[in-house]
This record gives sequence, C-alpha cells and structure tokens, in this order.
Amino acid sequence: MHPVDLTIFAVYIVAMLGVGLFFLRRNSGTDDYYVGGRNMGSTHIGLSVVATDVGGGFSIGLGGLGFAMGLSGSWMLFTGLLGAWLAAVFLIPRIKRNPRLENALTYPDLFRVTFGNKVAMAAGIISAIGYLGFTSSQILAGAKLASGTFEQLSLGEALIIMGVTAVVYTVLGGLKAVIYTDTAQWIILLAGLAFVGLPICYQAVGGWTAVSAAVPPEMLSLTSIEWSTFVNWMVTILPIWFVGMTLYQRIYACRDEKTAKRAWYLAGLFEWPVMAFLGVTLGLLGRVAASQGMFGYLGVEDASTMDPESGLPMLLRTVLPVGMMGLVMSAYFSAILSTADSCLMACSGNVLTDIVARVRRLPEGQGELRVSQILTLALGAIALVLATTMTSVLDLMLYSYAFMVSGLLVPTIAALFGSNFKTAPALGAMVVGGATTVTLGLTGVTLPASLDANVFGLGASLLVFLTLQKLVSRGSESSPATSPEVEIG
Repeated sequence: MHPVDLTIFAVYIVAMLGVGLFFLRRNSGTDDYYVGGRNMGSTHIGLSVVATDVGGGFSIGLGGLGFAMGLSGSWMLFTGLLGAWLAAVFLIPRIKRNPRLENALTYPDLFRVTFGNKVAMAAGIISAIGYLGFTSSQILAGAKLASGTFEQLSLGEALIIMGVTAVVYTVLGGLKAVIYTDTAQWIILLAGLAFVGLPICYQAVGGWTAVSAAVPPEMLSLTSIEWSTFVNWMVTILPIWFVGMTLYQRIYACRDEKTAKRAWYLAGLFEWPVMAFLGVTLGLLGRVAASQGMFGYLGVEDASTMDPESGLPMLLRTVLPVGMMGLVMSAYFSAILSTADSCLMACSGNVLTDIVARVRRLPEGQGELRVSQILTLALGAIALVLATTMTSVLDLMLYSYAFMVSGLLVPTIAALFGSNFKTAPALGAMVVGGATTVTLGLTGVTLPASLDANVFGLGASLLVFLTLQKLVSRGSESSPATSPEVEIG
C-alpha cells in the first residue's frame, strides 16, 4: 500500500481512538457507559443501529455472497428491513411504555421483570456467549480485509492488529462514544462504497458487457435462490431484532418511544436495499475480476480457487488508485469497528449486570465504571483468541445468531405478549432450543430440505415452552415467577 494510503488509514485509526479517550473522561457511571445517558436522538441511533447490524461481518460476508451467488445474495439483508420495522411496531412500544424497564441496562432485564432473576441470568449467559461470537466475527472480518489488502501481512498478524484496536477503543469510550462514532463510520462506509469503490471497480472490470460475459446469467438475477436458503436467513436473522442486546441498549438510549421508532425505520431502509445491493454488487465485481485473471499477481489463477470473502478485498487492493485505497479501507474498517465495539459492549453488559452483579455486590459510581472497563478488556481478549479458531466471517456470525435466536426468541415473545409467567417453561425453552441448534450444527447431521439447524432449535424451544407451561399451570405446587418485588436498578 502506498504511503499516502497508509497515512490516511493511520489518521482514521488514531481519530477513532481519540474519540474513545474523549468519552473516557465524560462517562460518570454505567448509565453513560452502557446506555448512553438515555437521551440520544433518532438520527444517531438509527445510523448506529444499521452500522452495528450491517457492519464489517455483513460487509465482508455480503461481498462473499455476491462472489458466490450474485445479486440474489442481497435477500439476506431483506431480513434487516423486515426485522427493524417489525421491532418498531411491536417491540419498541412495549419496552418504552413499561415503567419497570425505566432503569434497565440490558436485554435480560426484560426477563427479570417478567420471569424473575433465574431466567434473566440464563438469558444473560446465552446473550453473552452469542455476542462474544459476534465480536470475534468482526475481528476476523477486519483481519481478512487487512491481510487481503496490505502486503506482507499475514492473517494472524492482522488479527492481532484489528483485535487490539477494536478492544482498546471500546474499553475507553463506552456506548455514547460507540453511537457517535457509528454515525461518522456509517457515513464514511456509505460514501466510500457508493461514490468511490463501486464506480471505480465497475469501470476497472470493463462495465456491464464484461460482467454479463464473465458470470452465469443466474448470478445477475434476484430469483436465483433456493427457498430453503431464504427461509434459513429469515428464521436465523430476522428474530435477532427481538433478542439482540445491542438493539435493546439503543432502545434504552433513545429519549422516548417516537425517537426509537424513527431510528428503527431509518435503519431498515439503509439495510435493504441500500447496503444489501452495494455489498453483493462489489462482491460480484470481485468474481468478474478473478475470472479475468486480475489477481494473478497475488497467486490466484481463477475464481474457483478463491475464498469468496477474499474477492472484494483483493479487488479493492488491485484497482483503487493512491489515496482512494486509504479512504475505502478506512470505510470498511469503520464498519468493522462499528459492529465490534457494539457487540463487545453488549457482551460486557450481559456479564457485568446480568451475571456478576447477581452474585457479587459491585462498587458504585466510578468504581463500577472501572470494573466495567476491566471486564470489557478481558472479554475482548477472549474474543480475539476465539477469532483465531474460525475461518469464515459469515459462518461465525450465523452460528452466533442461531445460538441466541433458538434459545431466546420463544421466551422473549412470551415476555412481551403473554401473561401468567412461569420460570420453568422459560428456562426449559432456552436450554433445549439452544442445545438443539448447537448439537445439530456440531454433529453435521443432514437436515430435511436443507433447512438450518436453528429451524429445529426454535421448534424444540416452542414445544418445550408450551408443554412445560401447561404442566406447571396445572400443578398445585406451581406459582407464577413474576413478582412485583422484582425491579430494575
């Protein structure tokens, strides 16, 4: 990479760390650190939501989908549009209008006020594990991008660089820094891809004539997708809008219900069609470039021998001129950081407030803030180690999504829309749903109709919840888990 590009990229990294230092001096407690002081506006929140959800994993992952399957890969982020808008209509009003969640810090606080502390702790453990996986996926995304762009940089070295940068920045700033920088990072990403990356890459491969000649016609169609693939995406990704800790933190951070709804509608539109088509189109152009032999100097002979997620970084490295490379790389790294910091904050919040605080009294004020930062640092180190064991960004993200969704969705719907809550059904649904998905995924069992393991995990979770709810409701020894004395704060 040219020294000019390196300078641009270095300035960006230093600026992000500077924002973290700025807010380090302004965070006065866990309300500031985890929910941004509860007075944020819709534009910052909306852009932060889409930056977090799309982020680096989906940016690199979408490029891989575009490389492998073409424009039909854009349907993956259609789940983001649906999820955001459904959450705006059904989830946000029930959260913002519930006075018992007025001081909530985490997603499991919803379970605490409906099912009780045991269920909330179980949800906190599941959510923390899931978000640890999310954080790792973002570090891996950044490392893949860096190693595919910078000469002489191995994937292992890139993992260390990206991991340290993301973790240190997050530890310093807290959620308020995350939200404000997400706004800037999303603008950088969108502008870099739409106005720099896409037009230059499109021209470099030879325009539409070259594209249509280099790839099969089905890769240029929106209907070239198996129904089972679409169902798997819907079932695995859409529900995260109801069980995602990062999203609950931003709902709590909004000043009121109206602000939160506007933010979610805005986020949905940016996910699909804007980011969806930008991502897969750039990935498709990477495949065209590979088929034209443009990556021969990197030792890549044709598209069939490549990791699909490496196609886009190689394309950018090959065609972008001096100066533009630094800007676009900063755009992609901004997306990665915007998701990594949010996921690490979510994991830290779950561990601190839903697990540690329930078994040990924490210091107040600045003391609790310091504990939060130390815990965030430790979890970031674990995420970095986990990232070294995975090879696919998208696989790691989808495994994490599936684990959380299969264990948490059914109890969440019950908490939001049901009544006469019981502890046993919620705990049973969490354990059986998550365990079913993980077991099926690890064993590699061939599932009917090529459906994702999460479909069966959700089915098992629902069956267990309904069965146990019916049994405990009939039993004379059973009693509602909800207690008026269970409060937040």
